[in-house]
Amino acid sequence: MKNDFYYRAHPWHGVDIGEQAPKIVQCYIEIVPTDTVKFELDKKTGLLKADRPQKYSNYCPSLYGLVPRTYSGKRVGKHCAQKALREGIVGDGDPLDICVFSEKEILRGDILVNAVPIGGIRAIDGNEADDKIIAVMKDDLIYQNIQDIHDCPANLVERLCHYFLTYKDFPEGSGETRNRRMVITHIYDKKEAQEIIQLSREDYEEYFATISLGII
Repeated sequence: MKNDFYYRAHPWHGVDIGEQAPKIVQCYIEIVPTDTVKFELDKKTGLLKADRPQKYSNYCPSLYGLVPRTYSGKRVGKHCAQKALREGIVGDGDPLDICVFSEKEILRGDILVNAVPIGGIRAIDGNEADDKIIAVMKDDLIYQNIQDIHDCPANLVERLCHYFLTYKDFPEGSGETRNRRMVITHIYDKKEAQEIIQLSREDYEEYFATISLGII
């Protein structure tokens, strides 16, 4: 009897972004709007881990995850610095974040989704570029007609911005230290979102090729 062993692909390194990227990307979903715990990918093992309970009522209004084989490195950081007119901005060293709108309720993360980028949020955390690509699920009945961020209802984008500006904060009087570092400088269109995805792919190829050569 032949012994075949099958291994789960690492969501960041072992999953393909898709042949039609950056127009259509396959992404890995970490959290969904119903999650009361913030889940995130454990980069070393490739498993989804519970990062922390959502202590308060704030929740992500979309599917939220990462784009495989992308890396927020020097190209992404330079692009952010130029657009935001700020010096000293660097990539945050993580895979590119993506928010995906879908009409259908999806009750769990740790899944792959094909998504169509329509724009993005230029977020800066301290001195790190922390872009959030905004996308719609491919072939979604309601959202498939949204071609660009300007076609998207403004309140959806506003809710996303509110989430990212507040999800690390604590309510006044909670006894916790408030230390808001996240700022949002721009909401950008589909063309720029595709450009940033491509830059992050180039950052990924260079960074991990360098690691494999033992240079860093």
